[in-house]
Amino acid sequence: MNCDVSLKVLGLIPARSGSKSVKRKNLSDLGGLPLIGWSIKSALESNLDRVVVSTNDSEISKVSQSFGAEVPFLRPQSLALDHSLTIDTVLHALDELGPGFDAVMLLQPTSPFRNANDINDALNLFIDCSSVISVVPVDGYHPARMKFIENGFLVDPSFGETEENTPRQSLQPLYIRNGAIYLSALSTLVTRSFKGPKSRPLIMPRERSLNIDSPFDLELARAMLAAGLF
Repeated sequence: MNCDVSLKVLGLIPARSGSKSVKRKNLSDLGGLPLIGWSIKSALESNLDRVVVSTNDSEISKVSQSFGAEVPFLRPQSLALDHSLTIDTVLHALDELGPGFDAVMLLQPTSPFRNANDINDALNLFIDCSSVISVVPVDGYHPARMKFIENGFLVDPSFGETEENTPRQSLQPLYIRNGAIYLSALSTLVTRSFKGPKSRPLIMPRERSLNIDSPFDLELARAMLAAGLF
């Protein structure tokens, strides 16, 4: 259950049409399901109070409803452009749905391997904070190992490792947002922020942190399914 059963949390899945990297990405087949179906399925299996899809596309709307999600409105095209901001999509949904929610969990359909347990873990972390954001360890891609290139030569940044080839285990662990879960209080969202002043991390494993942003990512997800990883 939620950390506070009195809290009402909206699960919002943003799914616009018009992806440039993968045509009709949200409806792309992944293991016999459309990509958006994965997020709807995990959301409905979780403790979220409602699961709503925000889309500008009638076909996405029909498919989403066939998987059990609510699509009570169509998003204006002005909020479904390449440069449109996700925070505006969230605020638009809240305006359309009216009062009754204390927080919103944004579930981007490009993270298909995020599951109901991840969602519930985020809900359980939502204590005395403004948000819970999912992250994944950077592991071997630690920023301390990064370099600038200036005039054809490698240059160490100011945050670089103090000793070349420092073992990864000796570097301070760092994490990067994986895009799977953004759980934010309404008081945070109205400031046009997902993070707010006090944000807790939900650490997810790399295999469930795949974010599908390109044809390569989609083929990698299909390969992971074929290998029996999910």
